Amino acid sequence: MVPKTEVLMSLRALRQLRRTRGFYLAGVLLWTTAAAWTGFVRPGSRQMWVSLLLAVVFAGLLGTASVWLRRLRAARPQKPVHHAAARRTAVAG
Repeated sequence: MVPKTEVLMSLRALRQLRRTRGFYLAGVLLWTTAAAWTGFVRPGSRQMWVSLLLAVVFAGLLGTASVWLRRLRAARPQKPVHHAAARRTAVAG
């Protein structure tokens, strides 16, 4: 049986990873756009390479967060298990 604190931690981790994944996706889009624009204006400049490097870093972080999120989703049970007795009272017949 999985302790309650472990279930709560995994739910919290899922929520935080979803938020983090969105942040990393925004970073990838921002730095890719910046690299494309800088490459158009000044091809081969240091700013273009730094933007590309940051886009690759954010893409790596996005990939890592996505893998962790997939693993956490696969590890958690699909349906909660209830071991408690029913709350209705038994009627003697």
